[in-house]
Amino acid sequence: MILILLVSLFAYFLGSIPFGLILSKKILNIDIRKLGSKNIGATNVIRAGNRKIGALTLLLDISKVIIPMMMAKYFDINANMIMIIGFFSLLGHVFPIWLNFRGGKGVAAYFGILLIMSPLFSLLFILMWVSTFVTTRYSSLSSITSIISIPVVYIMVNMMKLNDFIYYDFLSPKDIDFRINFTIILFMSVILIYRHMENIKRLIKGQESKLK
Repeated sequence: MILILLVSLFAYFLGSIPFGLILSKKILNIDIRKLGSKNIGATNVIRAGNRKIGALTLLLDISKVIIPMMMAKYFDINANMIMIIGFFSLLGHVFPIWLNFRGGKGVAAYFGILLIMSPLFSLLFILMWVSTFVTTRYSSLSSITSIISIPVVYIMVNMMKLNDFIYYDFLSPKDIDFRINFTIILFMSVILIYRHMENIKRLIKGQESKLK
């Protein structure tokens, strides 16, 4: 239990490192919080005019979730606890203590969790994001669509019992694991949708900016 607590704390503090803010200040000499959507994530770094730094921000934001989850796997912590550790990473990214709990929107962190727990769901996330973006050019709408798709498809997979044939840690055939995992997924999804509320308002009003 102490080990899980320590790894969870490590996950939160690693997740709370604002790479977008750090890179934009050190390399681009700008404060990303004063530009575009004022978000510290990769999309706003790209919107500020630097795709390479934006891509690096995205990779680092994903990596800071993967590292503690891989540590948990190394220590043979069970799958449900690994998801909770990933959740702490996401909390760190969205609510970093260093920035008065005003962080990114958590999409990269969410994808990092899916990447470790289920290649199938991480692929679904990418496909939903890309297909929505190609159609609309709205990064926010692409993220929202992808976020919503994961718990919906997870329920469908469980109902059809596909997890009996395609097993991943996060697609456990055990009912208790399904309930735990689904609760964590749903809670993460709600947090991410909440972080996109301003984008949703702008989308409804037709004021959301497209990513070129």
